[in-house]
Amino acid sequence: MANNRRHFVRISLGVLGFLSAIYTLSHKLEPIQPALAQSPAVTVSAAISLKDALGEIKTLYEKQTQTKITYNFGASGSLQQQIEQGAPVDLFISAANKQMDALDKQNLLAPGTRQVLVRNQLVLITPKNETGIQKFADLTQPAVTKIALGEPKSVPAGQYGAEVLKFYNLLEVLKPKIVYAKDVRQVLTYVETGNVNAGLVYVTDAKTSQKVRIAATAPKESHAPIVYPMAILKTSKNMNAAQSFAKFLVGNPSKAVFKKYGFIF
Repeated sequence: MANNRRHFVRISLGVLGFLSAIYTLSHKLEPIQPALAQSPAVTVSAAISLKDALGEIKTLYEKQTQTKITYNFGASGSLQQQIEQGAPVDLFISAANKQMDALDKQNLLAPGTRQVLVRNQLVLITPKNETGIQKFADLTQPAVTKIALGEPKSVPAGQYGAEVLKFYNLLEVLKPKIVYAKDVRQVLTYVETGNVNAGLVYVTDAKTSQKVRIAATAPKESHAPIVYPMAILKTSKNMNAAQSFAKFLVGNPSKAVFKKYGFIF
């Protein structure tokens, strides 16, 4: 009886020792798992006019790498303010130099990372069935009561649009007709829905819609060059991943996508 009891104790102690070893080993391994599972991630704040092209490029890039790309689209001025207020952004792509210059002056850009990504053109659009507007001067017609324009202070397309109207000596005359929008895509929506007679957008925005027609293209001399600078933020916590994605954006696969959507180089 005593032998059986001692034998039972030995077995119990052995089982407990085995379970203890398993428990200790599993807990030693636990901290390693998250590091192994973690993938690089890049947060990109970009002008909303890039939305369609960048969406397609994201799909291409994520298929080739383990990096997760997260976009924050909006008016370049609004995105600039978010960055100034400490938003966790790795890469910024603006639709004008103005916003990038402002961040540069505040020493917020990583040195040597700023470059021009793509260029664009500005066009005058109307609802598809609107045929009475063929040129910028036609905006003065009494039948034209509302013209959509991005807010010039925060929307680069609005800034360029105001320059075009000023070039044609139309800005002051048309001010009572202008309806300001929060970004260039809202201008497009206003025209698509017929809430305005016309609007000023990028040619790339116009090409995304079957509900509008391009009435006129603004000549190059009528506005500042439409460039999209990009740069990595100095505060980026994913510098290497951001650099790799920036490199991909200027590569041939991305260029093919940008060209498809009407961007130029």
